[in-house]
Amino acid sequence: MKIATFNINNINKRFACLATWLEAAAPDVVCLQELKCEQGKFPIIPLRDLGYEAVWKGQRTWNGVAILARGTEPILTADSLPGDPADAQGRYIEAAVKGVLIGCIYLPNGNPQPGPKFDYKLAWFDRLIAHAAGIKKARVPAVLAGDFNVVPTDFDIYPTRSYDDNALLQPAPRAAYQRLLQQGWTDAIRKLHPKEPKYSFWHYMRNRWQRDAGLRLDFLLLSLPAARRLKAGDVDKWVRGEENASDHAPVWIELRD
Repeated sequence: MKIATFNINNINKRFACLATWLEAAAPDVVCLQELKCEQGKFPIIPLRDLGYEAVWKGQRTWNGVAILARGTEPILTADSLPGDPADAQGRYIEAAVKGVLIGCIYLPNGNPQPGPKFDYKLAWFDRLIAHAAGIKKARVPAVLAGDFNVVPTDFDIYPTRSYDDNALLQPAPRAAYQRLLQQGWTDAIRKLHPKEPKYSFWHYMRNRWQRDAGLRLDFLLLSLPAARRLKAGDVDKWVRGEENASDHAPVWIELRD
């Protein structure tokens, strides 16, 4: 079972790029972030033409998340993150696909910091940690996949001081990410590739893609029953070099049946 996460950065604007990757990589499950489209504008018909069903939570202009499944329909279990009924941002969706529980995450960026956006980021992270604890207790194969908008360590970013004040690198979100891992989740890509940075994001500015000045922001975290089935995983870096590409590249893993 091949499971991927991809911050598409506007699904309708970049659908051709998404379709090229889906046809080349043939993932069984895909978590998408930053759809940047309303619920009714999600391209479900062309996705079905490619063999995928989907559940999604759209949002006009910003945010939006979706879970695609090849040859089967995802069973929706949640379309928002519990803990704050007033939070209307489309940042979390969850579904069961072929016996694996999939949580698709677009964690808040948090900039500028300090300020209300950074406070929202930390509060959202706390809610995610609480929800993840409940999933862990269920002892089911589960994957939390998405753009976590945190650089866990200095190894996960190219050598630079330009991000020192950025919310992605601050001690509080880094500590929150470690608290999540300490529940028993496995960071699949770091487990498979402990000595390679495996960047997944390259900003459009200042030739950062051409210079490989990247950050690792996109993760697949596995519960113990899923981690025992981990077979392979990597970043499809080539996608970032395609015409009209997202500033993120897809990250994927394979689980044994």
